[in-house]
Amino acid sequence: MKTIYGNVEGLKANQIKRIENLYRRRTPPEYILTPELCREIVDISHEIRRQIALLINRSGKTVGVIVGTPDQIVIPKLNEYHAAPGRLNGLKCIHTHLKNEALTKDDLTDLSLLRLDLMAAVTITNDGLPLEIHAGHIEPGNEEKPYVLLKPLMHTRLDIGCMALIRETEASLSKLQALLDTGQTGERAILVHVTTGPKPQALDSLAELKELARSSDIQVIDTVLQQRKQVDPKFIMGKGKLADLTITALQKNVSLIVFDQELDPGQIRLVTDQLDLKVIDRTQLILDIFAQRAKSREGKLQVELAQLKYLMPRLITKNTAMSRLTGGIGGRGPGETKLEIHRRRARERILKLQKEVEAIQKNRKQQKSKRNKKGVPVISIVGYTNAGKSTLLNTMTKSKVFAEDKLFATLDPSSRRLRFPQDIEVIITDTVGFIKDLPKELIAAFKATLEELEGADLLLHVVDISNPRYREQIQSVEKIIEDLKLDRIPVLYVFNKQDLLSDPENESPERFRDGIRISATDAKTLLPLIARLEDMVSGMTLRDSDIFFDETLLI
Repeated sequence: MKTIYGNVEGLKANQIKRIENLYRRRTPPEYILTPELCREIVDISHEIRRQIALLINRSGKTVGVIVGTPDQIVIPKLNEYHAAPGRLNGLKCIHTHLKNEALTKDDLTDLSLLRLDLMAAVTITNDGLPLEIHAGHIEPGNEEKPYVLLKPLMHTRLDIGCMALIRETEASLSKLQALLDTGQTGERAILVHVTTGPKPQALDSLAELKELARSSDIQVIDTVLQQRKQVDPKFIMGKGKLADLTITALQKNVSLIVFDQELDPGQIRLVTDQLDLKVIDRTQLILDIFAQRAKSREGKLQVELAQLKYLMPRLITKNTAMSRLTGGIGGRGPGETKLEIHRRRARERILKLQKEVEAIQKNRKQQKSKRNKKGVPVISIVGYTNAGKSTLLNTMTKSKVFAEDKLFATLDPSSRRLRFPQDIEVIITDTVGFIKDLPKELIAAFKATLEELEGADLLLHVVDISNPRYREQIQSVEKIIEDLKLDRIPVLYVFNKQDLLSDPENESPERFRDGIRISATDAKTLLPLIARLEDMVSGMTLRDSDIFFDETLLI
């Protein structure tokens, strides 16, 4: 028995049988539809007062029959018919219109979203006879109007050379795809921010998301900002706006959508089903960046642990094969699905990683207890990501810690020895950068690394004063320091990148009159900072038991 998709409720048995029989009909590949089949679907549609649609593949076989409402149809997702880059999905959709109307906005949206070979609508006279056939196909490269409408056709003249039309369209798609792929690496993405707050704040957040994307080697093609009275609990931005977003993604050959807020598992599933594109949120993007940047064994373990903890509740699938039961020799019985196996393996991996991280932490504590720590103060550099912390460490200690003008360019902490002119020696440590709404999975995974800050005698808070959002960044860092219960440690504010200001004298942070302005790339500007640090260190009472001195890391 063939599946009839859509609304069959209230239909008579003989009507359902006639609809099922539509599966037996074949259409020559060059035809939109045969005149006989056209009259048959019009006759059934006029009788039941509902739209009827056929999905026909390139060999002419009817692979889907849909019963809609008087005003619309809903095209089901057929997994075996999927549009690869530079290709159409291999299906024509021909359906009836009870009213004398051309292709509707919904029809053209489905044509673009699903990348159909062809979309056609058959209008019906009051007597229940075919009137005209309105058809259209995709036009690659046209961003304003991504489709072409054909002239209305009579139902007796539907041999229009469909296959030649499809081949021509796919050839244009392939050329466009090749042109877009030339010299490009990484994903092509649209960034999306949905907000109920003020627009300036949303624009700032989008700008930071764009920097995160750049750090992950993602090419940002477009950004979308939508202000709403209330965020849609299911689709974030509403189904209509999502449909428009998918059309834009198709026109611009985009493969990735990045949301500037954390999506829960249900939202990920619904949005992905609607867009039929790869979808990630801000948290996953940050986790991906950390995965790229981690160099040490501990860093890699911590990042993988954070990723698995984040992805565990989001292990969902659209592939029907995942619902098949596993059994037979070597399986775990017929009651466990493939999806459950993935979850079980993820849980096992999480437990293993936790044990390895705990072992590293234990080893660090043992090494820490064996070292001679007396009289050596520790200064920890903290700050927003890309504020210039690693550059400052390099200039102060003449070292070569990796530094780059990207968010989270350096991830693994580094420690160096610094000797002041009065023969006072300190350990200065560079830590991972902070960011607004730092993912809780990262805070948990990097707890051991962040705990190193507890042994600091002084926090050097580096601020990128050239960034127009520096005040908000200061607040974000202060909140994380407070959450880590480190606010008891003295803080010295250092305002970096003063050389990038157009008028440095007028940019004066009111709360931080005792802060020091520097340019981390210019050693001469660091002299007041060195003097201040020397005064603060010589005047403080040092803790003998909390300072970590790792000579293998020092210059």
